[in-house]
Amino acid sequence: MTSLPSMIDPAFPLCELHRHLDGCVRLSTILELGQRYNLPLPAATLDGLRPFVQVSEPQPGVMAFMQKFKWQTIGMVNLDACRRIACENVLDAASEGLDYVELRFSPLFMAETHQLDPEAVTAAVIEGIEEGRRLTDIKVNLIGIISRTYGAEKGWQELKALLAHRHAITALDLAGDEANFPGEGFVEHFRAARNAGWHITVHAGEADGPHSIWQALEGLGAERIGHCLSALEDPALMDFLKKERTGIECSLTSNVQTSVVTGYAAHPIRTFLERGLQPSLSTDDPGISAITISDEYNIAAPKAGLTHEMIHHLQYNALEAAFLSTAEKKELIHKKQMPQEAKA
Repeated sequence: MTSLPSMIDPAFPLCELHRHLDGCVRLSTILELGQRYNLPLPAATLDGLRPFVQVSEPQPGVMAFMQKFKWQTIGMVNLDACRRIACENVLDAASEGLDYVELRFSPLFMAETHQLDPEAVTAAVIEGIEEGRRLTDIKVNLIGIISRTYGAEKGWQELKALLAHRHAITALDLAGDEANFPGEGFVEHFRAARNAGWHITVHAGEADGPHSIWQALEGLGAERIGHCLSALEDPALMDFLKKERTGIECSLTSNVQTSVVTGYAAHPIRTFLERGLQPSLSTDDPGISAITISDEYNIAAPKAGLTHEMIHHLQYNALEAAFLSTAEKKELIHKKQMPQEAKA
C-alpha cells in the first residue's frame, strides 16, 4: 500500500464515495483486451492510447467528457473481462491507500457495447469485487446505477438486473444526461430501490439547476447528492442540506474537466465547508481523468483554496456520509489507529 500524502490524516480512515467502476479501467487493460480480441483501438501502445482515453484539458460539457467512456467499455467483451475490471478496481483503490471505497456501476452501460446480458454483467462485477476483497485489506460496497440516458423504460431493465443481486448492492444512483432526462421519470424506480432496503445517492446539480437537487431529495429520496454544484443558487436548499447533514460527493478535477466549473478556484466546495455543509472528496472517473484520490487531496483541494484543516474535514465527512453502519465506521477507525505491528 502506498504511503499517504501529507494532506491526508494518516490516523483516520481514507474513504471515497463517488468512484465509477466503469470509468476506472486501467489503460494497460484496455490495450491488452483490445489486442487480445482484435478490437478497433486507435493506437497500439500505452503512450499512443493515452490521449484517446484520458482527458488532458477541459471538455465542452459533461456529455463531451462522457465520450471518453467509449474506450472504458470497449474491452468489456465478455463476463470474464467485466469480472477482471471489477477486481482491478478494488486492487487499484487499495494501492491508492483507501481504507473504504464505494464503487458504482451501470450494468446496462457496461453491457451495451458487446450486447451482454445486464444481469450477468451485474453478477460478474460482484464476483470481481469479491475477488478483489480477498486479495486486499480494503472494505468495499457496491452502488448500482440507473443510467437515465437510456430513458425510464430501460431503467426498469437496469433496476431488474441489479435487484437480482440485491443483497450484494448497497445503494442505487441515477447518472447520465441530467439536463435531458430529469429525475421525475424515475420516481417509481427509486421507490422500488428504497423498498429493497437500499440507500440512495443521485447525480444532481451538475448539469442542471437546484430544482434537480430538490427533486432528487424529495422525489427520489436521496441521502447524498453527487456534485450538487448548483445548490449555491438556492439559499433555502443550502440551508436544507446543512440541516439534514446531506452528504455532498465533490469531484474537483472531474468538474473542471467537464467545464461545469471554470476552474478549481471557482468550485463551490470551499463555500460548502464554510457554510457548514458536508462535502467529501472523490475521483469520479479516475481512468478518464488520470488521477488518484491522493491527487484530489494533495493537488486539487489546495487549488480550490482549501486549508489543511478544511481538507482534513473532507476526510472526516466522507466517513460520516459513507453507507456504513455505526459499528462498521467505528471498526474502520479502530483498525486505522491500531499499531502497525498489530495489523501484521
